[in-house]
Amino acid sequence: MRALLATAVQAEVVPRLLLRQSGQSTGLDDPGEDEEALPGPEDVVALVALVMTSDAATALCFVDTLRLRGVTLERLHLELLAPAARRLGLLWVEDLCSFADVTLGLGRLQQVLRQLSPAFLPPTRRRDLRRRAALLSMPGEHHTFGPTMVTEFFLRAGWDVWSELCSTEDELIDLVGGQWLAVLGLSVSCDDGIDRLPKMIHRVRRSSRNEAIGIMVGGRVFNENPGLAAQVGADATAQDGRQAALQAETLLALLAERDIR
Repeated sequence: MRALLATAVQAEVVPRLLLRQSGQSTGLDDPGEDEEALPGPEDVVALVALVMTSDAATALCFVDTLRLRGVTLERLHLELLAPAARRLGLLWVEDLCSFADVTLGLGRLQQVLRQLSPAFLPPTRRRDLRRRAALLSMPGEHHTFGPTMVTEFFLRAGWDVWSELCSTEDELIDLVGGQWLAVLGLSVSCDDGIDRLPKMIHRVRRSSRNEAIGIMVGGRVFNENPGLAAQVGADATAQDGRQAALQAETLLALLAERDIR
C-alpha cells in the first residue's frame, strides 16, 4: 500500500505541485472558476498520499497551493483536512494500511492544522468565562485530530477551550468537577466506546460543577446515525467543526435561559 502511494505521489501529486508553484495551469487551477478552485476528491486522495509517504512540510506546501487558488481556510478545514482524516480511518478499517500508518498520517495532518491555525483564528479578544468548553477524545483513545479540528472552530467563535488528553474516565470526571464548563464535547472513533458512553455521561452530569452542562458527541458513528446521540444521553451532535460550534452556541443560549428562569 505504501509503495503504491509513493508511486502515486511521484507520478501524479509532485508534478501537479511543481506546476502550481511555477504558475502553470493544470486545468483545475483557473482562478476565474470558483467551483474548479474548491478542494475535490482528487485533492483529498493526494493529501492522504502525501501525509503517508512524505513529511508535514510537503503536505503543507500542497495545502498552500490550494490557498493560492483562492480556497478559504474554512473550506480547507471542512473539505480537505477533515475528509483526509476520515479517509485515513477508512483505509485502516478496510485493512489497507496499518494503525501505525494512520497514526503517522494523522500526526502530519495535525502539524498542517497547527501551521494554519494563526491565520484561521481571529485576533485575541477578552475571554468570556461563560463560553468555556472541553473538547476531548474518548478516554483511552489516542487519535486527537477530530477534537483538534473542532477546537479551531470553537476558538474562532470566541470560546475558551480545554483540549488536553484525558487518559481515563476518572481524569475526565476530575476535569468536569474541578472547573466550570458550559459544554463538554467527546469524540468517539472506536465502536466499543459507544457502549461506555451512557454511564460516562451520567457520571459527568452528576460530577460537573455546572449542573446544566451541555454534552456533545461526534465521530464516524454519530455522523452515520445522529439519533444515537440522544440514545447515549448527549444533548447534541454535529457533522463537522463549524456545526459543532453552532450547536454549542445553542446549548449556551439554553443554559442562559434556564438561569434567567
